[in-house]
Amino acid sequence: MFCEQYSTIRALLAILPMILLGACQPQEKQEAADLVISQSRIWTADDNNRWAEALAIKGDKILAVGSDKEIAAYIGENTVHWQRPGALVLPGFIDSHVHFLTGGAGLSSVQLRDAKTKEEFIRRIAEHAKTLPPGEWILNGDWDHENWGGELPSRDWIDKVTPDNPVLINRLDGHMLLANSLALQKAGINGETEQVEGGEIVKDDQGQPTGVLKDNAMNLALAAVPAKGPDELERDLAAAMAYAASEGVTSVHDMGDWQSLDTYRRARQEQRLKTRIYAVMPLADWPRLAKEVEEQGRGDHWLRIGGLKGFMDGSLGSHTAAFYEPYTDQPDDSGFFINPPEQMRQWIEGADAAGLHIITHAIGDKAIGSLLDIYAGLPESERERRLRIEHAQHIHPDDIARFANQQVIASMQPYHAIDDGRWADRVIGEERAKTTYAFASLLASGATIAFGSDWFVAPISPIKGIYAAVTRRTLDGAHPDGWVPEQKISVEQALRAYTQSAAYASFDEGIKGSLTPGKLADLVILDKDLFEIPAADIADVKVLKTLVGGEVVYDLANP
Repeated sequence: MFCEQYSTIRALLAILPMILLGACQPQEKQEAADLVISQSRIWTADDNNRWAEALAIKGDKILAVGSDKEIAAYIGENTVHWQRPGALVLPGFIDSHVHFLTGGAGLSSVQLRDAKTKEEFIRRIAEHAKTLPPGEWILNGDWDHENWGGELPSRDWIDKVTPDNPVLINRLDGHMLLANSLALQKAGINGETEQVEGGEIVKDDQGQPTGVLKDNAMNLALAAVPAKGPDELERDLAAAMAYAASEGVTSVHDMGDWQSLDTYRRARQEQRLKTRIYAVMPLADWPRLAKEVEEQGRGDHWLRIGGLKGFMDGSLGSHTAAFYEPYTDQPDDSGFFINPPEQMRQWIEGADAAGLHIITHAIGDKAIGSLLDIYAGLPESERERRLRIEHAQHIHPDDIARFANQQVIASMQPYHAIDDGRWADRVIGEERAKTTYAFASLLASGATIAFGSDWFVAPISPIKGIYAAVTRRTLDGAHPDGWVPEQKISVEQALRAYTQSAAYASFDEGIKGSLTPGKLADLVILDKDLFEIPAADIADVKVLKTLVGGEVVYDLANP
């Protein structure tokens, strides 16, 4: 035993000079970075190295991540060095579901989301109309009739204050519009207009339209709105990118159309994009998208295509989400399918056979169950499909495990939970609410959740989304411990849904979603550490800086 210990000591003494020599040598100089951020708490979303103190950026990519001492070796003569004690550095937020140009346009339109009464609703529209020339349409709006007790607005409310401007303003969920009489006239909608499948023209006791149009019926009025020109669309895009950057959003999955794609392509060609965009086209147009992908490819790290979005049903707030059982507050109504399941099956099968990415809206339990059935019926394939269900709000308990079993991504919007939670129990009852926005149950089953906002429907802010997922405190303050509190999740789980999992949901995990050497230098710096502050304070956290490709696109100190 003594001989063995003696041999070990001799071996250590033999290498001691080399150890001491190495300690005295200056640290090996690395390639100089363009930017170094140090003295920070950095959550990387990298499973192999979750936390760091510093990182280095070269060009548009992450060069190195590590301790302050390790990253000091990357500081050169021309390196910009930020020291951020107390700040939290995160991968750039990825919003998995937006309507980007519509959101940008809405920033300059009448603001109705927080109109609390009928009178305030009318007053805001009247004031906005006074700022417009005769004939200009009043659009967007984002009203919420639940704010004043649930009574749907009517054209009679606003006709007197908008005699010269056609009005077509949407409910904040995008599944109902209110038109004034002038807009109905321009659209040719009257008491004789027949109902459309997958929608409703709401009519009064005399059979005349009230001005409220639901889902597919909205298309009758939207067809009368003059198309925007390129200049207007580019203004909408610029406003949307600036707003997204101010909230720490560096990438979006845009549920758009061909006109929006043309707008993004012009901006990409002219190097004006400040937000990375996964541009998703309408599902029914899958043959056209298949041809585009074949001829032009799927794009680059700024603008990509390949995804298709379809609709199974509508929304809870509009009573157009499809349920197995009737709505609790309307026993003769269980919602409806916007597109018949058999039609959806044909589109999905065709798009899948073409190698495209299927992204489908389903909110009610019947819509979700039917869509899972369609997905399950697709032929086996070696190709990774990454099928998505957008919203996945009101899941039947029997279907929760199917997301993981079928490898279907739940693309969800946590802010909706604290908004809808004010009134959802009245609409669907407490029992169905137990698996509403079932974040915890889905994660526990092994499913992948990608988070987003559904902006314009909800604020684009991931900070507010994280607050919603972690606390589930409804906007009216009625649930201080959380609405359906068993579905609350942790800060880290919510962050993953906005970063790593959101990148996975668009096949982009190889280039973004974590702060890993070689990935794009998209990141956000917050003024407080989400992991350390009380959950109730998360909503007040501010974005200090947002970087896309190593370039500052938002600076709170210089907005």
